[in-house]
Amino acid sequence: MFKKVLIANRGEIALRIHRACKELGIQTVAIHSTADANAMAVRLADESVCIGPPPAKESYLNIPAILTAAAVTGADAIHPGYGFLSENAEFARMVEEHGFTFIGPKPEHIDIMGDKAMAKDTVKKLGLPVVPGSDGVLESLEHGIKVAKEIGYPVLTKAVSGGGGKGMKVIRKEEEFEEAWNTARREAKANFGDDSMYLEKYLDKPRHIEVQIFGDGKGGGIHLGERDCSIQRRHQKVVEEGPSPVLTPEQREYIGSLAAGVVRQLGYRGAGTFEFLFQDNEFYFIEMNTRIQVEHPVTEMITGIDLVTEQIRIAAGEPLLVQKDNLRLRGHAIEIRINAEDPKTFMPSPGEITQFHAAGGLGVRFDSAIYAGYRIPPYYDSMVGKLIVHGKTREEALRRLKRAIHETVIDGVKTTLPLHAWIVEHPDFVAGNYTIHWLEKQLAAIKAQEEAEAGEKPEAA
Repeated sequence: MFKKVLIANRGEIALRIHRACKELGIQTVAIHSTADANAMAVRLADESVCIGPPPAKESYLNIPAILTAAAVTGADAIHPGYGFLSENAEFARMVEEHGFTFIGPKPEHIDIMGDKAMAKDTVKKLGLPVVPGSDGVLESLEHGIKVAKEIGYPVLTKAVSGGGGKGMKVIRKEEEFEEAWNTARREAKANFGDDSMYLEKYLDKPRHIEVQIFGDGKGGGIHLGERDCSIQRRHQKVVEEGPSPVLTPEQREYIGSLAAGVVRQLGYRGAGTFEFLFQDNEFYFIEMNTRIQVEHPVTEMITGIDLVTEQIRIAAGEPLLVQKDNLRLRGHAIEIRINAEDPKTFMPSPGEITQFHAAGGLGVRFDSAIYAGYRIPPYYDSMVGKLIVHGKTREEALRRLKRAIHETVIDGVKTTLPLHAWIVEHPDFVAGNYTIHWLEKQLAAIKAQEEAEAGEKPEAA
């Protein structure tokens, strides 16, 4: 087992990794920007190293600074968390080349799954169902229009190197194609430095189902059930739950077994997530995330398995702790992402937290790195915490979540807690009757009603 792990991240996930390491008897090194000098992970870690100023490209994306920090502190492994460099194959290679262990997948698998077109082609050959679309990268505007005619409108543009909704545009008819194509490419170029695009059939009422997997890197692999992440805004997940309220046990085993089969065939190492759209009882692969997910606590709550600890164990060469014959899914878990944002306009709300109280009680978990007096910096993602609940049934979990939301106090900044309080009371959510488009349609309808009541012309939903 490792003696010292450098945590190449910040915020909630950095603290999460620190806790897992301490429970394994491993010392930790927290890197940080000057803006994060007072972060909780920095305060609790055995050692900390400032690696640069607030901009991420000068600190958390500064590979030479991170490797230097690992060298001078004597770390023998680096955990990238999620975001930042977690799915950067070149970083993973450099970590290994400099004599450290990368707590994550093999670089070649990050390469394959980081290229969305290559990922789709790879998993299709290994038996996963995929969304109808282009075979690889589109060569030109004309090529895109030709493919769109073949698969039928509406279609969706996607950036090959993309994520988080950047470069994604719905095109409903040929007359819209050129403008949407150009806009999508500009977005992709600006965010990823790569304007390569591919095309998929746009599904109008899908659920977003993802399967958590683990591989030992030696041909062994298992799935740990699924999460339903269909409550989204601008392709960003807002609420996640598991198991999905719409899958049957047979569907769960079908897609989980397929995903685990791909893991074994690839010789994949560590944690990963296969993401699917699910519509009309059919699954369609959309991408694989080669890292731990923000919503991993949902799976931890229903399996009792510490996924971050398991990541570290597997990276250290130890065998998989759980196998298919001893895996049991118990009860239901729901997670909400709490952002420091205006709950109506979604504008970021950085600043000092004046009062903080985390909800508690049986089956309630609050993953966060905030505290009273902590100042949320304006330079990074606005998520400040995750509230996760577990119950014997979905109904019990939902009752627990409603109580926990109202018990949580985060004062001094605006947060999305009021939005979550509204979501969990909505009859559609209570019934489990929603798709990936549900939240945006509801928000658009509310905005239109408010404008109408104010005497303004409502925008089309």
